[in-house]
Amino acid sequence: MEVRKVQITGGSTFTVSLPKEWATDLGIEAGTELAFFREADSLIATPNEYPTEAAATVDVSGVEETELVSRVITLYVNGFPEIVLESDGITPQQRRAVRSVTTGLVGFEVSTETDDRIVLRDFLDSAELSIHNTVMQMRLIALSMLGDAIEALVESDRALARDVIARDDDVDRLWYVTSRMFRAALRDPRAAARIDVDRATCFDYRCCARQIERIADHTVKIGHHVGELEELPEGIGEPFLTLEAEATAVVEDAMDAFLVDDDERATELASTTLGRAEGIETHARAIDDHLREIDPVDAQHLGLVVDSLTRIGDYGANVAETALQKAAPSPSTREGRYHPPPTIE
Repeated sequence: MEVRKVQITGGSTFTVSLPKEWATDLGIEAGTELAFFREADSLIATPNEYPTEAAATVDVSGVEETELVSRVITLYVNGFPEIVLESDGITPQQRRAVRSVTTGLVGFEVSTETDDRIVLRDFLDSAELSIHNTVMQMRLIALSMLGDAIEALVESDRALARDVIARDDDVDRLWYVTSRMFRAALRDPRAAARIDVDRATCFDYRCCARQIERIADHTVKIGHHVGELEELPEGIGEPFLTLEAEATAVVEDAMDAFLVDDDERATELASTTLGRAEGIETHARAIDDHLREIDPVDAQHLGLVVDSLTRIGDYGANVAETALQKAAPSPSTREGRYHPPPTIE
């Protein structure tokens, strides 16, 4: 850490010197323009000229398809605008894997393809991205999937269950782009400025997106269990509809608490939501008791559906916790009044 005293020049201008070694390492010299960003009670300075982003080159010789997909996703999330895959001979299996993963990455396309080289390029203007809109779209798709999954369970509709499973790709695509925006904002305050969200809030959005992505994953599990059941046992459908409605309400209310601008209102709504989440476990146990009376194989599948719905409620509670943290004052806040959550009885 370096400490510099602020000076006043000409009676109206504040100036501060820069540590020479740091400035030299960053290529700052006389005449270099600096950009300043304000985040809460902090000022961040960075060279105004945006650095050229490097491409990532990967030797994929002998790399299995699963590992290849993982590498591409990792580089995409880390913000590389171009990914170059090279090998003495790229196999047909690798090409299929690359084409498959590219369809799941927002903005990425194959720009060049030869026998020994595939170039993936980001063609999306980052100024068009919004982390808020992306997470809201994830919320909409995941909860729509959940409602359809339980409808498929109650109606024994395997076609609808397969549709639910397929829609998980849409949630994953948005999850990856959310993670990409988040990491970009961590690296460079200019990236946070472009999406018009400070980095602390960007982190909160990313936390919520992670919970929504997990909700979608458990909804996919429910869809698979629907495919294993011939028909829902008599009298079991209504309790599942009720449990799904409760889990959905917890997630919806938690997201509303996260989005509300009034900190006191956000705290109240998030605390109430946490209280509702505790009730899901009670309802789930009642369904489990009923499952003891049906065929053991069906009971196993339905018990796992109950577990997924319970976990979805837990993920909603996690979002409510994030809302509480977002509404609480920062230790660096100069002034502020904290409204503690009400006691849940």
